[in-house]
Amino acid sequence: MKRLIHLIIVLSGTIVTAQEKKDTTATKKINEIVLKKNKFQRKNDRFIYDVGASPVAKGTTVFSLLKETPLVSSMDDKTLRIAGKSNAVIYINGKKNQMDADALAAFLKSMPSESIQKIEIITMPGSEFQVESSDGIINIILKKITENGLNGSLRMSNNQGYYNNPGMGFSINYRKNKLGINSSFNSSENTKRQYYILENGSNIASNRSEGTVSIPNKDYGGYLNIDYALNDKSSIALSYNTWYNKNFTSVTNLFNTVNALNDTVWKTVYNRSINHENTQSYNNSVNLNYELKTDSLGSKLNLNAAYLNFSKKQNSLNTTSAADSNGNTGEDISQIIQQTPQIINSFSVTIDYFKKFKNDLTMSFGGNYSYTKTDNNTETSLYQLDTGVAVRNPNHFFYLENIYGGYLTVEKKVSDKISAKAGIRYELTQNKGNSYNAQDDNLKNLTRNYHNILPYVNLNYSINKDHNLSYSFSGRMKRPSFWEVNPVRTYLTETNYVQNNPFMKASAVYSQELNYMFKNSYFFIAGHKYYKDVILQIPLQGIIESNGSHVNVLRYIRTNFGNRQEFNFTIGFQKSFFKQYWNTNVSIGLQHNINDGRIDTDPLTGEKFPAYINSRKSNGITISTNNNIRLDQAKTWFASINYWYVGNYQIELGQLRPLGSLEIGLKKIWKDWTFAATVYDILNTNRAIIDDPQQNGNYNYVNIYNYPRQLNISISYNFGNKKIEKIRDFNNASDEIKNRTK
Repeated sequence: MKRLIHLIIVLSGTIVTAQEKKDTTATKKINEIVLKKNKFQRKNDRFIYDVGASPVAKGTTVFSLLKETPLVSSMDDKTLRIAGKSNAVIYINGKKNQMDADALAAFLKSMPSESIQKIEIITMPGSEFQVESSDGIINIILKKITENGLNGSLRMSNNQGYYNNPGMGFSINYRKNKLGINSSFNSSENTKRQYYILENGSNIASNRSEGTVSIPNKDYGGYLNIDYALNDKSSIALSYNTWYNKNFTSVTNLFNTVNALNDTVWKTVYNRSINHENTQSYNNSVNLNYELKTDSLGSKLNLNAAYLNFSKKQNSLNTTSAADSNGNTGEDISQIIQQTPQIINSFSVTIDYFKKFKNDLTMSFGGNYSYTKTDNNTETSLYQLDTGVAVRNPNHFFYLENIYGGYLTVEKKVSDKISAKAGIRYELTQNKGNSYNAQDDNLKNLTRNYHNILPYVNLNYSINKDHNLSYSFSGRMKRPSFWEVNPVRTYLTETNYVQNNPFMKASAVYSQELNYMFKNSYFFIAGHKYYKDVILQIPLQGIIESNGSHVNVLRYIRTNFGNRQEFNFTIGFQKSFFKQYWNTNVSIGLQHNINDGRIDTDPLTGEKFPAYINSRKSNGITISTNNNIRLDQAKTWFASINYWYVGNYQIELGQLRPLGSLEIGLKKIWKDWTFAATVYDILNTNRAIIDDPQQNGNYNYVNIYNYPRQLNISISYNFGNKKIEKIRDFNNASDEIKNRTK
């Protein structure tokens, strides 16, 4: 149930920017660019936002600062997105910090913004980055200070929406000569409240479900990095990351209206489905890193070995009871009991070498290998209480994956105005799955091997000090997550459920982008993406006969759904006015989509349904603006006014109606203390409504309200020696695998 709701929320979120994998040593070596007057500019393959020149950087968090960054936005105060991209992957000094959305948001909200020197936005990552699909990268560059000592920060917050949600976090950094230690811990409570309406049907049968969802979450997590410089040329480091999520007594309460045409008479039946779910998950990883500098120009070798363990325990009880038209319940009719645990163990190694030459030529090459084993021992039991009929469906599914990869990247500064970068990545993927107790032989001994050659090209032309033009082309793959290939159903009701698909194959994405920047303030981005065998979750529905009546069945099936093209156009600017009392960035995006998908068969059962077709062409508009206003000359009082808007937009579940949000905040800085308050969605306009009428008469309607009007209050305190830095950051060899545990 939660997976379905999360999908719809994510789908509505992906389009606001038009819009947990790992990079290599080459990206960690980022040449310092001194920005004195221009806070925002284009350099080679990335946009650079000089945080040190921004008057609003002090006394806030990294997450809040990222939301103020041009081309970056957030719809839900949890996930960050880049204009024209499906996802924003976070790096710190070239190191991927891969957590789930809640953990990553807590981490970024606990990190003080004073530690940041600049933010790099890479809309088209090069071959050295091991990212998927159309992901963009936000690379956070920390300040480099060399003094020994101890410092840290403490932050407490309280969010008041439908429920009250407190949170806290602290971080410490210690450096003594060759030894560097940094650590953090975060905890939070986040109980989500949702109200939604789901309707689907045809001209002879229909379902309507309406009700509430309450999802209580408690999160605890942190990290520990120990870095030791063996000598002036080599270092060794050990990193440990952990996160624990506890979600007990999650409740979904739905009142269902079922209409069916019996001969010429319509019959209406009412019932109520209540689902109780308990979930807890653990994510632990350890990474060992060795780095060797091979010359004085900055060349170096980087070796990584990592182990990842992800474990989730989840069970649910869904009870359907008879009801009258007013929602009053009677006897229980049926029950669905589900056990859906998952265990993932992964081992990964990477080798990267970054070579610099004297003639402004840079070459990087490397390879990676990962072995991942997934164990899904799930079971679903359906009980018809009135007849005593019980159906038990065990599913013990093992999934093994081996990935071999290698890349070569060459970057050349041709002149003071022209630079070029080209690369190629090769990936070989070997998959093997086995559902030991499945009745369908097709689910046993699944084998799929495929290889991909992924090119990359970037050309940058600095016409003069006021004009910069660049072009990029990239090929990428998107693999399904480990949960999506597990052949299991997650039930909303007995006839309405989410169904995974082990037969999905990786999707290929080919992207190109043209960027123009004027006076380091105004920018224009035009992009095109072609998705082949795009991975989507499609509503497949039809009519079955049950007890002499027609019943409408709806299955949200994960599958490869044809091809898709996207054309993106974004214009915007980042400016300061009135001697930097007012800082603003504005972006306006237009997107044109061409969809070409069709499915009429359940890939697991082979059942035929009326074809679900999405061959629509659609246009959409997005508007985003962030404004920070300094209220006093001493730079201690600040106000913020932020707004985003999404017009009508076509996504895979249908037509998304307009939505938006207005946020207002106030911040006070007093010595090492910062006090902040923000009100979200003041106009109460952030509501996802999706319509999907089909030509064959079927229809699907989704209406979700997440109670987004909220007040957030926070207090933070920075202590200790402010001139401390972490010795270095390093890549984690299991970063890409972590992202697919979601």
